[in-house]
Amino acid sequence: MPKSRVRKKPVYTPPPTRSSSRKRAVSPAWLAPTMIACFLVGLAWIALYYVTQADMPGLSALGGWNLVCGFVLIVAGVVLATKWR
Repeated sequence: MPKSRVRKKPVYTPPPTRSSSRKRAVSPAWLAPTMIACFLVGLAWIALYYVTQADMPGLSALGGWNLVCGFVLIVAGVVLATKWR
């Protein structure tokens, strides 16, 4: 009976190791405080608008746009939260 051919397998080469010079991305120091500040200021803006019923001098000029301003600040906080590492 004839012998079967021996399959030649390539020599195993391990995957290249990651260089230690490539560091993991770290958030800047200002990101977390700015994110928290956006959340809190936006929440306070909306709460103040409802509690004072827009009778404050600065809030009465904006009218219903106070809600937009508060939600824009909250959304800015959420956008910053997606950048946090």
